[in-house]
Amino acid sequence: MIERLVRRLLRTRLLAVTVTGPSMEPSLRNGDRVLVMRRHPRRLSRGHIVVLGPDGARRVPGAGPRGLLIKRIAAAPGDLVPPPLATRLGCPPGSTVPPGQLLVLGDNPGLSLDSRHFGYVAQDRVVGVAVRSLRRGPAGS
Repeated sequence: MIERLVRRLLRTRLLAVTVTGPSMEPSLRNGDRVLVMRRHPRRLSRGHIVVLGPDGARRVPGAGPRGLLIKRIAAAPGDLVPPPLATRLGCPPGSTVPPGQLLVLGDNPGLSLDSRHFGYVAQDRVVGVAVRSLRRGPAGS
C-alpha cells in the first residue's frame, strides 16, 4: 500500500525524458535520460534547464517524439533581454521579458532551434525543470 502510494506520488512529481538531438551539448547529449521535476512556472529562473510542452498544433523541428523540447532559460519575466537576442527579436536595448514569457536557448547554439528562431515561449508550456542527468555512457558508445 505505501509502496503504491510512493510510486504514484513520484509519477505525479517526476518525469523521465530522453534527449533527442545535439542542441543541449555538451551539457546533455543525444540519448541521455533526464529526470524532470514538475514545477510551478512561478519558480522558474535564468539557468534552469526546462522541458517545454508542444505549442498547440505547431510542431517545432527538433522536438522529441512527444513534441517536447529541452532548453536552458536565458531570461525569465522581468529579466533584461540579452543584447544578442534583443537585436534578433527587434527589441529596443534595455527591454525586459514580459510577464508569463521566457527566452530559452540550447547550449549548442549552432545546432539549436530556440528563442533566437521562435521568440518568446509562454511560461505555461513548461512541463518541468531538469533535476538530474542520467548519462547513457561515454560519447560514441
